[in-house]
Formats: sequence, structure tokens, C-alpha cells
Amino acid sequence: MVSSLGKLFFIGIPGPEIDSNTRELLDHVRPGGVCLFARNIKSAEQVNALLLGIRDVLGPQVMLSVDQEGGSVDRLRRIIEPFPAAEKISTAEEAAEHGSLIGRTLRLLGFNLNFAPVVDVATESRRLNNNGLRGRSFGRSVDEVVELAGSFLDAMEAEGIAGCLKHFPGLAGANVDSHEELPQIAVDESEFASLDLPPFRSLIEKNKARFVMVAHAVYPNLALQERDRNGRLVPSSLSGCVLDDLLRGQCGFEGVAVTDDLLMGAITREYGLPDACVMAVAAGEDMLAICSESELIKRSFERVAEAAASGELSEARIVSAIARIDQAASTLADPIGLDMAELESISARVAEFKSHLR
Repeated sequence: MVSSLGKLFFIGIPGPEIDSNTRELLDHVRPGGVCLFARNIKSAEQVNALLLGIRDVLGPQVMLSVDQEGGSVDRLRRIIEPFPAAEKISTAEEAAEHGSLIGRTLRLLGFNLNFAPVVDVATESRRLNNNGLRGRSFGRSVDEVVELAGSFLDAMEAEGIAGCLKHFPGLAGANVDSHEELPQIAVDESEFASLDLPPFRSLIEKNKARFVMVAHAVYPNLALQERDRNGRLVPSSLSGCVLDDLLRGQCGFEGVAVTDDLLMGAITREYGLPDACVMAVAAGEDMLAICSESELIKRSFERVAEAAASGELSEARIVSAIARIDQAASTLADPIGLDMAELESISARVAEFKSHLR
């Protein structure tokens, strides 16, 4: 079991190539997933070589991801025509085209997973919130989110790229950005049950989502909200009530639950990162996203290993997480090889696609 603990980590790497420091990080942790960011992306050929190199180091079932939503969250803008924001999509046909174009692009580059779509419901009033989600949500109602995000997800997965629903259990009601501090989302039970939860429940059931990203937020007006031994409100990403009872129990999710980046201020201001990793696994998270800071990643891995060895983390928790990770990884598509001519064609198609959006 100890040799497999690294599978619980979904990490970022420092730069655009596998230098000695990056190789040492990958060998030390043996993560189950690697997510690329703008700092890792210089050209299509370089990205493809980097991803193939990571596969060579970690094996063919490693998860290779990116946040490729379009709009303000577009990691590929240096190498292909920028994709439109989700808020520009108004029909299921447009959403499917968006998902297909992103999916094919990622597949050509060598990815097998995309941390998208955002399914937080940004109603007219919520769109005014300063929560880092502006422009990133599909539609302005539950029905629109389910239809548009579902069409996007299906089309992207048809191209061989797994999607990830985010940010469970709903982040659109926040008034602060969880990158900076821990949001307190003041929804009541009725609003939560009718607005925030339905897109996740529906898309998990209908679209068989394999990955869900769990937000860092607290919901003080909901019965599911936990407090820690010091009386602090426990963030959703570290909460057994959110993960076991809500995501697994009520929503019936059987796939991989991954935290949002644990280096966000929402977590680091309240908890040390290594301890937060142990709390997350104990609560029921399968994978721990840590998107930078190589030394902190290694310290967090060592802290989880210590907790596993001492019994602080139960063997059952770890075994079940690794089983779900292995199952999901076994379904991911193999690379198909980079075709620069096709990538250039897709870039032209994206520009044409954008010209017809609202």
C-alpha cells in the first residue's frame, strides 16, 4: 500500500520540461496525476513531448490534466486560438462543438483529462459576486447548466478526454475567491437543494461523470456543515459530511473525488498543507490537488505516508481511494500522436466558432 500512496496526489510541476528537479519530484512522489499550467506550456511540440515524458516516468495510466475551460481559464492560448468562455455558449449544439474542439485539441497534445466543466449555477444575481467564477459557468439556471454542461461533457468525452465536474457542492453563491480566502456561502437548505446541488446530481446520474472536484467553502446555514475540535467551520473539501454523505450517499457518485488546489488561501490560511492533506483523505477525498511548490508537495506526501503507517489514516480509506483511482485511470484514452496540421485546422475552426456566438 505504501508504494501506491503517491496515487493520491494530483500535482503541478515547475516548468516546461522534465529537468533534474522535476524528475526527482516525480520519482519521489509517484503521483497519480499531473496538471499542467501556463508555466508548463510553450508550444504544441513541447507540451506533447512533456506529457509523453511524464508517461515514460510514471507509467501509461497516469492522469494528465489541464484547466481548459476557455475565456479567462485558457491554458492553451499560447499555442492555439483562444477558446470562448462558457458564458458565451447558449445552445446545446454550441456546447457540443465547444466540447468537441477542446477535447480533440487536448487529445492531440497528449492529455487524457480536463478539469472542466464548471457547473456552478450563476444566476443573474450571483453573476455579480466577486468569487473568481465570472464568465466560467454555463447558463443561468439549473436546466441550462445541465443541458449545456452535459452536452459539453459528452462531446469532450467522445474525443477521449475525461471531464471533471466542479466545484462541488456549489461555489457560485460565494462572495470571495477561494484562491484568496475561505468563502462562507450563506445559502439556506431550500436554495442549496433547488439550485446548487441539482446540476451535480443530474450530471453524475445522466452523464456518468468519472471525476468531481470539491470546492473549498463553508456553508454555515446548512445541516451538513461540520466544525472541527476547535470550533472552526470545516471546509467542504475536508468534510466527511460533504464527501461521504452528500457526494457519495445522496448523489450516488462512484468516481474519483479530487480537491481543488490545496495551496489556495482558503486552506493555507487555516491549516498547514500537510495536515490538510491528511484531513482530506480521512474525510473521503481520493486525490489531493497541489499545483505548485515542489518541496511542499514532497512534505505533504511524507505526512500522508506517516499518517498511513501510524493508523491515523485508516487502511480502508486509502484502499478505497486507490481502487477508485485505478478504476478511473484504466478508462482513460491512450495518446494518439501530435498532428500539427490538424491542430492548425482546429485553431481556424475555433475562430470561426467564436464569430457566431452571442
